[in-house]
Amino acid sequence: MPLEFPLRTRRNRQSDAGVTLIEMMVVLVIIGIVAALIVPNVIGRPDEARVAVAGTDLKTVAASLEMYRLDNRSYPTTAQGLLALTEAPTIAPLPVNWVAGGYLPNLPLDPWGNPYLYRAPGEAGPYELISLGADGEPGGEGVDADIRQGAGGGANG
Repeated sequence: MPLEFPLRTRRNRQSDAGVTLIEMMVVLVIIGIVAALIVPNVIGRPDEARVAVAGTDLKTVAASLEMYRLDNRSYPTTAQGLLALTEAPTIAPLPVNWVAGGYLPNLPLDPWGNPYLYRAPGEAGPYELISLGADGEPGGEGVDADIRQGAGGGANG
C-alpha cells in the first residue's frame, strides 16, 4: 500500500519560505540601536582596561615572587630583578631551591609595552612592582599615573 502525503497548498509553501525583507530590516535596526548604545561605552575605555590589566599582571608577578620567597627564603634582589622568576639567578645571593622551569613562563610587559619595574627593598616593604602607566614616565595622573604593587598585595595608582 503506497504512502500518501498530504498535499501542500501554495499558501502553505509561501508562509514558510523564509524571512521577509521587512523582518530583516527590523533585526538590523535593533542591532544598530544596541551597537549605538554599547560600542561607545566599550571603545571609550581602552585606557581604563589597560590599567586593570596592569593591576592584574602585577598581582600575578607578586604571587610568583611569593612562591620564589617560599622556596628560597628571600625575594630576588634588585640586581637579579624579575628575570629571577624565569631564569635561575647567577648573581649572589644564589637561590637555594630554585624551581626548574621558573616561576613565570616569561616576563610580562605592561599593557603599553614597557617592562615592569622591580625594586627590593621597596619604599614600604620588602619589594615593589611598578608600571609607569601610559606615558612610561614616573608620576603622572589618570592613565599616566604609576601603578604599584608591594608585598602584601596593596596596589595603587
